[in-house]
Amino acid sequence: TSAPVMLSNIYQLFPAILLALGTCTLTPGARTLSLASCNGAENWNQFRGPQGNGISKEGNIPIHFDEAKNIKWKTAVPDSGWSSPVIWKEEIWLTAGNDASKELRLLCFDLNSGELTRNIKVFNMIARKIDPEYTFDSPHLNSPATPTPVVEEDVIFVSFGSQGIACVDKDTGKKLWERRDLRVYQPVRQGSSPIVDNEKLYVAYDGTDAQFFVALNKQTGETAWRTERNVATDWSETLSKRGLTPKKGGKPNDNKKSFATASLINVNGKTQLIAPAAEAIISYDPKNGQELWRTVHPGGFNVAARPIFVDGLIYVFTSGLNHFLMAIRPDGRGDITDTHVQWSTYQGTPEIPSPIVSDGSLFLVTAKGGIARCLNAKDGIERWKTRLGGDHWASPVQTNGKLYFCSKDGRVKILQASSEQPETLASNQLNAEFIASPAISKDCLILRSKTHLYCISEGFTRSEKQVAADVYPTSEQKFGGLMKKEQPKGKDALQVLSKQLREMVKAGTLTGEEARDLYRAAAGE
Repeated sequence: TSAPVMLSNIYQLFPAILLALGTCTLTPGARTLSLASCNGAENWNQFRGPQGNGISKEGNIPIHFDEAKNIKWKTAVPDSGWSSPVIWKEEIWLTAGNDASKELRLLCFDLNSGELTRNIKVFNMIARKIDPEYTFDSPHLNSPATPTPVVEEDVIFVSFGSQGIACVDKDTGKKLWERRDLRVYQPVRQGSSPIVDNEKLYVAYDGTDAQFFVALNKQTGETAWRTERNVATDWSETLSKRGLTPKKGGKPNDNKKSFATASLINVNGKTQLIAPAAEAIISYDPKNGQELWRTVHPGGFNVAARPIFVDGLIYVFTSGLNHFLMAIRPDGRGDITDTHVQWSTYQGTPEIPSPIVSDGSLFLVTAKGGIARCLNAKDGIERWKTRLGGDHWASPVQTNGKLYFCSKDGRVKILQASSEQPETLASNQLNAEFIASPAISKDCLILRSKTHLYCISEGFTRSEKQVAADVYPTSEQKFGGLMKKEQPKGKDALQVLSKQLREMVKAGTLTGEEARDLYRAAAGE
């Protein structure tokens, strides 16, 4: 690590000072521990908001909008990233990276104007760890900047997975500390976002070669504790039970990788750290990293959702081969797989988007096909389902009794958050592809697409000239220079390119959709 930098005593006492002044409230209750509110407006300070559950207390967010209507501003975002925006007062922060320039950056936008006010280089990329036996290494299936930062009054904690994690001074842009020694091999890069309490930062590292969870001192970056996951499952047996035969090579230890963000919860006056791993949901004591309990689900890897704790139950799901959606009672010890799972279901598991739990209802949407469902949160019985369409990687948000769902094809659909079968209140189409989850602050819905940042707010309109002036990256920029300008033109060149693209798809270095986009761009389509 870099030399430790101690922050001032004022900063250390900052939460207590705010409590004494009555300007902020700490919410240790039954949800995530966080700084929740300042100056009368929520600070959407972490992945899925101040409580980590996707619910905002702000209101008056419009339900009808397009590229002009109810758009306060729209700003192009430099480079590439899937991290969700976080907000502190008048500032929107997010991360981005560039595989061509090998730079990883922290960006700040003005909430009122959309102006890019800070563009801070945090790291130069270092070579990724590679497993030569993992022949389907696919970093292009993720972005260079997917974990969402955590922002506080004076600092912002930013993670790029194995590329590094740092604490940055918001005013000066200087790194107060950094860690670049925490590394695992992730074939599709990492996605676990950090979370914090008053003393520590917590984050998961779940690769195919190693799986561990760490707590870092917020002030210095030094390791407070590190716990190895130790989830020992027999992959061959898991496959055999499903009538499957292990493939020869290609993806060794693929069942060990995970992408989930942890949650801090309060159970009977004591704090637990709920940290999903591949094939297990694990609870730690945040003071020392001691494991409190776990549930084990062989085949349930690639976990992406953040756990939610409401009314005595933790809601979480697995992916991979096992698509479990579970409600777990967190008052057990040891292996509680067979004793504390209140209910579980295989049907309609979201895979990627985190759910919403509100007024006794569990709202979720599937990653593929956009099937929205409402379950009774107490017993998992389905109350209704409806098809939204499209693929959904972004987690929904709820505000003012309404659910906002953003799809990869740029559609934003709004449903009433009701236990009864709802009508679609609105279906909006933007020139966008949404993977990052929304943020909400001061009657503004902030959406990050693959190319732009939107501020959606009632009563604003972009002119035809503004809409026409929107600039989108070329295919060459989008795919990191895969298409070389010196390539020959004509049918022969297209045939060569077609063959190359097929080989890249077969090797797993390109998706079929990306290959088609590259070919069409080369053909002038």
